[in-house]
Amino acid sequence: MKYVILIPIYNDRESLKLLIENINYEAKDLKSEISIVVVNDASSQQIIDTYPNIENIHSIEIINMKENRGHARCIASGLKYIFEKKEFDYVIPMDGDGEDRPEEIKNFIEMAENSAGKSIVGERVKRSEGLFFQLCYQFHKFLTLAFTGKSIKFGNFTCLSKITIKKMLEEKATWNSFSGSLKKIENDLVSMPSIRGSRYFGPSKMSFFNLLKHSLSIISVFRKTVLIRSALFIVFYILLIKSNASVITSIPLVLLLIMIYSISSLALRENIEEFNNSLTNIHDIDKIK
Repeated sequence: MKYVILIPIYNDRESLKLLIENINYEAKDLKSEISIVVVNDASSQQIIDTYPNIENIHSIEIINMKENRGHARCIASGLKYIFEKKEFDYVIPMDGDGEDRPEEIKNFIEMAENSAGKSIVGERVKRSEGLFFQLCYQFHKFLTLAFTGKSIKFGNFTCLSKITIKKMLEEKATWNSFSGSLKKIENDLVSMPSIRGSRYFGPSKMSFFNLLKHSLSIISVFRKTVLIRSALFIVFYILLIKSNASVITSIPLVLLLIMIYSISSLALRENIEEFNNSLTNIHDIDKIK
């Protein structure tokens, strides 16, 4: 079977080089064909390096984008490129900083070959970040569950069948939220335990506010459910506080309205026409192998 590893990248040149070397090492015992497609999201620094140890990788392409459009859209553009230009059975999107561990690629492949064409998600069972980030991450999961009723325990590190990718390319939410879109279009995902690795170089780029925006982007995919749940909450909350209304008791309502406004604003990013034309943002393609 043919697997394409999709890596979105922005300025992490050293991490990308080490990641490719580690993928090459993990591929040495695999019978499947492994290719790599890197989507360079208009990095401000040189991304291409020398890659001396790539003998176990079938091909490597670096797609250089004209404009920076963000992580989710970088992955979406990569999926579209692979679907239209490459021969493959599965695509494995993974971050380029080392937090998605190359050691787990073989686990995805083993499960894919026994999953009857189903897509597989890496369910995060352990994280390597500090206590503060882990608390923020738990808040992110709670927020998503509270607003949507859906528990999303996976990120980009997945193994997607061609059928799933076709569905994702037809879903406008993919342009705004990878995991939200995948959860929306697939009800029968196979879970694989995944341990979150440590970054190869430098601190994490995911701050509390970036994580909050990430949460709201996922929530915006299920905005109809959000509006229904919010309306019910508002009605019951008003009934609860009507005899004791004050500025303080109105704070939860104000916060909820701010959240709804933010979610609605993020939902406007779901532009199917822009998604369909995303490959026009390609500046050039470097074929490393």
